[in-house]
Order: sequence, then C-alpha cells, then structure tokens
Amino acid sequence: MIDQKDFSEIRDELSEFEKKRETVIASSRDVIHLSKLVIYSVLRDDMPKAESLSSDMKGKVKLIPEGDYDTGMRDVALQEYVEALALLYFVKDNKIPTRGDLDVDTNNYLMGLCDFVGELVRLAVNKVVEKDYAYALKVKSVVEDLYGEFLQFDLRNGPLRKKADSLRWNLKKLEEIALDISTRV
Repeated sequence: MIDQKDFSEIRDELSEFEKKRETVIASSRDVIHLSKLVIYSVLRDDMPKAESLSSDMKGKVKLIPEGDYDTGMRDVALQEYVEALALLYFVKDNKIPTRGDLDVDTNNYLMGLCDFVGELVRLAVNKVVEKDYAYALKVKSVVEDLYGEFLQFDLRNGPLRKKADSLRWNLKKLEEIALDISTRV
C-alpha cells in the first residue's frame, strides 16, 4: 500500500535540503560578519585590513549555494557584500562598483547600494570631524546622483522601495551637513 521507495527518496530530498539550508546560513553569516569588519576598517581608514577582509569575503560569497532554502540569509549576505565593497571601492578607487563588478543580481545590488548610502553619511560625518569638508561635500554629491538615479525607477511597494526611500532621508542629513560646512568655512 505505501511506496517505501518513494518515502525513502523524500527523506533523502529533505535531508539534502537541510544540508544546503545549513550551508546557506553558515556561509551567509560569514559574509555578513566580514562585511561589517570591512566597513569598520574603511571608516577607520585601515585600508590594508579592509582589502584583506574583502578578499576573504569575496571567497566566502562564492561558497553560498544558489537558492535561499527558506532562510532569507542569502539575500541579506549579498546586500551586505554590496554595501561593504561599494564603500571600499568608493574610498579606495573613487568609484561605485557595478552589478557586473560584484556579480550580483539587480535587487540585491540596489538594496546593497541603499545601505551603502547610510555608510556614506557616516563617512561624511567622519570627514567633517577631520575638517575635510571637500570630501564630505563630494559624498553629498554622490548621494545626490544616486538618489537621482533611483528616482527614475518605477519601484513597487516592497523592501526595495522602502530602502530606496531611505536615500531621501540620508540625502537630507547630508544637506544639513553641507549647510553646517557653509557656516564654518
């Protein structure tokens, strides 16, 4: 009456799913942790450490299996990866990496860039403290450009739309910083 072979195959499928799920979780955690360390290093102007950590992070990203396996962790890790490398590229090479540079899908790329803008605000504040007003204003200009690009998208309500809306608030913070700079100079 019961097909034992079919149930055996189902058990094997479920077991394989759980193994891949655990791999996604572990690999994603590694990437998320390394991305935070990269950002911390960049904001503290420790570029050799940031570059070393980013190499480790790039290797770990490749270990994340395709598919989410009911975790949501893969997307979070890829967004953190984009955020960290965008900050590193911006500070080191004065550019923002493309999707192709980072080998990520559009949604995770855009979500990561939204988070990157929050780190740019932190960077601008640090530069004002160091009295490097020109750099802080450069950051504001980049965020204005990014905001302008995001305005051209027709984003539906959802997580990307919510993160994209945060660009406006971050730009407002940078405008306040620019106003403060104008009263200092």
